[in-house]
Amino acid sequence: MSDEQFDSVEALLEEARLTARMPEPAERLRLRKAADLSRAQVAAAVGVGRQTIANWEDGTTDPQPPGRVKYLRLLEGLAQIHPATTPAPPSEATASVTVEAPSPTVPASLARPATPPLAPGVDPAPVPARSARATRPSTSRRPAAKKAVAKKPASPAAEVDPRFANGPLAVLDGDGSAYCVGGLVLDCPAKTLPALVEWALTDAKLGSPRLNRNGKDADPLIVITDAAAERLGLPAVLEDRRGLRLSEDHKIIKQLTKANWKLTKRGFGPWPRIYRPAEGGKRQCVQFAILPWGALDTRSWGDTGQLPPADVAAVLGTYATRVITPRGSTAVCGLELMSALRPPTRAVKDETGAWVSGPNPGALTAPIDPAPPEAPAEHPLVAALYPRHHVRTPDQVIDEEAYDWFRSLTDEECAQGYTHAVGIDVNMAFAAAANRLVIGTGPATHVKNPAFDPKLPGSWLVDLSHIEIAPRLPSPFTPKGTRPTGPAWYSTSTVAYAVELGAQVQPTEAYVRYESAAYFDAWYTHLRDAYMATMADLGVEAGMSEDDFLAAMAHHKDADPGQAAVLSAIKSTVKGGIGKLRERPQSIKHKFGERWPALERPTWSPHARAELIGKARTNQHRKLMAWARADLFPVAILSDCAVYLSHGPSPLDFMPHTPDGKPLPGGFRLGVSPGMVKHEGTRDFLWLAQTIEDDQINPARHIKGDDAPDSGE
Repeated sequence: MSDEQFDSVEALLEEARLTARMPEPAERLRLRKAADLSRAQVAAAVGVGRQTIANWEDGTTDPQPPGRVKYLRLLEGLAQIHPATTPAPPSEATASVTVEAPSPTVPASLARPATPPLAPGVDPAPVPARSARATRPSTSRRPAAKKAVAKKPASPAAEVDPRFANGPLAVLDGDGSAYCVGGLVLDCPAKTLPALVEWALTDAKLGSPRLNRNGKDADPLIVITDAAAERLGLPAVLEDRRGLRLSEDHKIIKQLTKANWKLTKRGFGPWPRIYRPAEGGKRQCVQFAILPWGALDTRSWGDTGQLPPADVAAVLGTYATRVITPRGSTAVCGLELMSALRPPTRAVKDETGAWVSGPNPGALTAPIDPAPPEAPAEHPLVAALYPRHHVRTPDQVIDEEAYDWFRSLTDEECAQGYTHAVGIDVNMAFAAAANRLVIGTGPATHVKNPAFDPKLPGSWLVDLSHIEIAPRLPSPFTPKGTRPTGPAWYSTSTVAYAVELGAQVQPTEAYVRYESAAYFDAWYTHLRDAYMATMADLGVEAGMSEDDFLAAMAHHKDADPGQAAVLSAIKSTVKGGIGKLRERPQSIKHKFGERWPALERPTWSPHARAELIGKARTNQHRKLMAWARADLFPVAILSDCAVYLSHGPSPLDFMPHTPDGKPLPGGFRLGVSPGMVKHEGTRDFLWLAQTIEDDQINPARHIKGDDAPDSGE
């Protein structure tokens, strides 16, 4: 067989492996353990992250190319070495538990399989007296008419931590039913908040394991419905609409204080945390979400907060499994996920050999003040330099923001007979920009007349006004797309792109950070996997043809409302987490020029936000340039949505392709993966012309027919 024929055969085998049926998640885990391999070893061999292997083994996500082929080869080889054996039947003591049948409205993809119905005329088997779990006070004690007996629907191959046997959270209803992940219902006897905290920490077996060996386990989350709030004595509405918390003299606060429980500084609001100081290294903390007080923002979660308790548990449980157990808004979750994946501290040995807490390399380990041009106006550094209402100029403040740009139509474009304006939107644009992005993890050093170094994260004062850009393209150096008029502050990401365009740059000063790391890598990978798994559940998968992808995207949110809510929350987690990096004062009591609580977080880093947004904007511009070389120019851009003129309503009516039908290299590509694009919306040409010329409004803002592109980022 010639080399060419051999390669052809191998290519066919590769294609077959891409569609071959993978072993079930339980078998994947068994094979790895049988070979005594760690997840890290498998991840390194396959070329993915350790968390990705964990997701493949517990069934959270399905292996995708290119790692799928290598992973399948490994599993096939291990199966030959360690063939499966017939498992012993489970004992009666552990085979059944009392569960509530999932609500008929629970989305199918979020519910575990139920017990098959009995054949007509067959009496049900007698219920065992009590299983090991059923003897606990937390087991459902409601009338048998409301229950169904089923085998415990264990998640495939998941390494269940016995401390968290019932999952990460429970949704408490007014009759004491606590709905958990997978349809499990526990009976919660607690009728006061202190008793509920005790139950959550002792009998409920709720929580989830840490995401990083140096991190901490997730605390139990108890979600309180309207009926449960009434049962516990909580008001239906918070009277303090500005502070969003119970008053210090409320009876609930007194109950907690009498039982020696404490609240965090944010008090008892929609997301209260109740705790006691850790004893013997064991945490005593429970997170609550109060639904009637708006804990689940409709902008992130849709109508999840109005669903029946079982449905709420299904949606939040999926998010908790794929992303993180919620601890507040999706913005808070995005920030907490960074710390959970890259904890600020780790255990180290001191000079005496004792284990102590020390900084974790590659993490944001301590609060660090920003450089003056990076700080917002309220920051003490800026307040000391300028008067209260001074408007800083580009050579005084860095302005790395997403695009908000549009232009007038040319006479030639008006004469071309275009019928439509079509918007395309980059999937998870800011998450994709976080991948492999190096940011500073230490303090900034001020230097004069430095030579630009693209490997040094920081802020640079440099004149980029001499760089020529095609008239129908926005400048990559300003959010408004206008050409710079002189020296201005830019992040390393932006200046590096100027060098890529062939410009000579000579900064006059800079604030650089010699301690740096690809801090967001694990965060990006984790959110990417969660996003891809959720999109797959909505019928949109990697590798689809362009036509199939557009067809699937047209109706993906209707396929499963529960998963659609999870998808919205994942997107908001990206957007909100990045925003929290530069969180400004939230309290009405804050005085200009004083510090505010966010500044004391290691993750408060406006520098990191500037680097990330600068990279997202220049990534987008690089693709705009690739299409411009094919004589295709945008007319408007808002954040990650770009609008192009078209002779038809579909992106395929204007997107450039090579002679063999492939997407133009270097440009935008249709697809589900982060960094690829989807169809955002279509309007007719006359609407576009009026919006630009008469209304002077960015048409990208309304291309879908609403007030903003639905990017979620």
